[in-house]
Amino acid sequence: MYGSPRVVSDVMTHTVVAVGRDAPFKEIVALMQQWKVSALPVLEGEGRVVGVVSEADLLPKEEFRDSDPDRFTQMRRLADLAKAGGLTAADVMSAPAVTIHPHATLAEAARIMARRRVKRLPVVSWEGLLEGVVSRGDLLRVFLRTDQEIADEVEHDVLPILFPGASRPVRVSVAGGVVTLTGPFRDTSLVPVAARLVRAVEGVVDVRVQGRT
Repeated sequence: MYGSPRVVSDVMTHTVVAVGRDAPFKEIVALMQQWKVSALPVLEGEGRVVGVVSEADLLPKEEFRDSDPDRFTQMRRLADLAKAGGLTAADVMSAPAVTIHPHATLAEAARIMARRRVKRLPVVSWEGLLEGVVSRGDLLRVFLRTDQEIADEVEHDVLPILFPGASRPVRVSVAGGVVTLTGPFRDTSLVPVAARLVRAVEGVVDVRVQGRT
């Protein structure tokens, strides 16, 4: 493809702060504050990701400080109560970790984050070794692509599929990430195909088709 980031490895952060299973509670908090992150992968062995400890995993220690444990009977709350007594990363981490592979698409990463309600995903090799981290912010960076970059990709990658050869009757314009295709679509079946192909270009906010068909 012409220039669009397509997979997780295109946008992920390669330098990652992580902790071992025996990392003390206060060390975890200090690292999060120092590196301005809301979660840390937990590693063992040669760098295999075995869990993730997040701010949500740490908060029960404060939440249950002055609470009556007998009031918390639901399974989820009992799990939180157990974390409140945790001393190390292994005690409080969420496991198994929700991870993703570097060659997964950005759309796959977004779906996993939404479905699992997490803000970031450790990026792991097929052996489970940590390679990086991808966050919501990393995925949203595709919308920082310029209108010209988007227009160039549509011109180079999409229009040749719709109109093979030198003659391309449809013009492309982009404003604020909104792509407008203007011109005659002699084959009306191409309209939904064009919209779908353009929408797949990273950074596109919306697609509009104008002109006679």
